[in-house]
Amino acid sequence: MKTPSEVAARLARQWHQAPLRVERLLGSESWPLDFPIGKPTGADFANNTVSVRAHVQRWRAVTVGEVLWAPVKYRAGAEAVSLPLRWRIHTPSEWVAAAAADVVRAEFAQLETIVGNADDIFHELLVRERYLWKNKDPAEVISAANLALTLSPGIAAGRPLRLLAETGVDTKFFERHGTLLVRLLDQRFNGAASEQGLHGFLGACDDNDHWVIVAPLDEQLLPFRRQRVTTRELAESPLPGTHLLIVENEQCFHLLPELPGTVAILGAGLDLSWIGSPLLDGKSLAYWGDMDTWGLLMLARAKCARPDITPLLMTRGFFDKYAKHSAVPEPVVAQAIAPQGLDPVESDFYRHLITRDNGRLEQEYLPADQVGAVLREWRNSAGSPPSIEVSI
Repeated sequence: MKTPSEVAARLARQWHQAPLRVERLLGSESWPLDFPIGKPTGADFANNTVSVRAHVQRWRAVTVGEVLWAPVKYRAGAEAVSLPLRWRIHTPSEWVAAAAADVVRAEFAQLETIVGNADDIFHELLVRERYLWKNKDPAEVISAANLALTLSPGIAAGRPLRLLAETGVDTKFFERHGTLLVRLLDQRFNGAASEQGLHGFLGACDDNDHWVIVAPLDEQLLPFRRQRVTTRELAESPLPGTHLLIVENEQCFHLLPELPGTVAILGAGLDLSWIGSPLLDGKSLAYWGDMDTWGLLMLARAKCARPDITPLLMTRGFFDKYAKHSAVPEPVVAQAIAPQGLDPVESDFYRHLITRDNGRLEQEYLPADQVGAVLREWRNSAGSPPSIEVSI
């Protein structure tokens, strides 16, 4: 038989289990909760009447929730005795009160304030991941949740985050709550903020370093096969060769053929402001990314920084050719309208992708021979858009 203190300790331990917190705080199907108390054995009833009486008195003193009693007949007794058998907890607030733990009470009060003032889309995240708000001012967490609703890919337009005055937060807010903002934005954009980093996702000037892979596709250009450098270095250091290929994802390295005078940059994501560097003037630039709304958003950003850049393998013709076997759903589109920087045909393609159930075709799933053919034609066409698509 369990005492109220023993069951309370169990309730307190359960608070620290994230799945149970989410289930009980955000779902109604968990309630009420019944916790078995157990009943005295026949030997206890016959030989330890004082302890049995004390057990009954302890449960009669419980004022939280509902103690369920039932008559129990023992051989040693002439009549059935009413004993506590279960402790029923009806609501989250009763759970916290029954747990009788200062930490649980404090966290529940803080979480109640935060969740009560945050959009529904963030509730599960905030309940599950306590580290995001523990030891923070609830007002600042609420401000971060409200801010995350107003932010969108590329909103910073090349400015430092601290200069986003229109967001209504002070200049150090992004620094104090960067991790929280990333996770909140992940909820809206299916993990894109974590994948691209806060600066890259928002299109902000990054005071930190974003690392990419530099890969010469001509072994005579550089003394290495691949090397990681920062985009800041790319903007400040001249690259050899006459052609520069920017590739969205690092995983595509194995698809790149040898190309005379060409260097490839892989993994830039949304961090593309560096391609506007004067050090790249005079080179032929091309961009190859995923055929989805995020890939076209990155293409638009590349074209805004370098209007003469050549898009590769990112047209509706290629999409339709390979979509049947390789396209998948895009969980969250980059934005509702075609981004500024795309030409009319690309904008139509963007709108087409939004309407499809399977509107994402990742670049690494294109056939290597097709990729090689298009890249070689671009390299040999002196900057003209490859025409190979119309001949396939």
